[in-house]
Amino acid sequence: MKPAAFDYIRVDSADEAVALLADYGDDASIMAGGQSLMPMLNMRLSQPRVVIDISRAQDLSAVRMQSGALEVSAAATQVAVEQRPQLADEVPLLAQTFPYLGHFQTRNRGTVCGSIAHADPSAELPLCLSALDGEVVLNSSVRRRTVRARDFFLGPLSTTREPTELIVAARFPAAQPGTRYGFAEVSRRHGDFAMVALAAAVSSRQMVLAVGGVADRPHVQLWPRLAGAELREALHQLASEIGARDDQHASAAYRCHLVCRLGQRLIEDLQR
Repeated sequence: MKPAAFDYIRVDSADEAVALLADYGDDASIMAGGQSLMPMLNMRLSQPRVVIDISRAQDLSAVRMQSGALEVSAAATQVAVEQRPQLADEVPLLAQTFPYLGHFQTRNRGTVCGSIAHADPSAELPLCLSALDGEVVLNSSVRRRTVRARDFFLGPLSTTREPTELIVAARFPAAQPGTRYGFAEVSRRHGDFAMVALAAAVSSRQMVLAVGGVADRPHVQLWPRLAGAELREALHQLASEIGARDDQHASAAYRCHLVCRLGQRLIEDLQR
């Protein structure tokens, strides 16, 4: 299929984009890398009156450490973050996640904030942001606000972003001393949607396990350090309560099985 007719406006700054969103609201779609938006346009799942292209907005291209977090601006590509030389020290969970994220060609065009805005339940970047308790920064013509990841994702392709708001950055908290991070997923082929994806952080006192691809949004579980039978029991309880679903990729039962087996392996590796 081909997209329905729309107007195209390329902006040079965040302020221009925000002003256009104030005028068009629900009738506008933001495009940065286009890896999520273009298929939706072609299938007519999205039919905006205007597409606002922010890909060349210089004030939205930064990737920088700021106030204890890696701040990734809205037009920064995934590969710009992936190839950051110090990423493995700054946010090791992100460094471990990028090899699972689509393919080099899509990472070269797709943006970090675009994936977060799209809010696919199987996407890796929303999962990482949730596991790290990161933040999303939004601007509109009347206010600027910061929303924690746990409050930002509402369901499949649904977030708390208002139609007049622009996601200007995502903030991934920097690694904490003494904490180990890990990522794992299962998909039919490399680069496919994850049937189950897990992001974990284990410190001397507690563990965080974030689960993607199972429920309608990332699910984050906080435990004290567990091992052996206690860990297996906690994972079984989590898998039974998380709301797994059947689809064309996997059954709910198989997803629950993966949460238990993959979760145990991942956490035990981080505890060694």
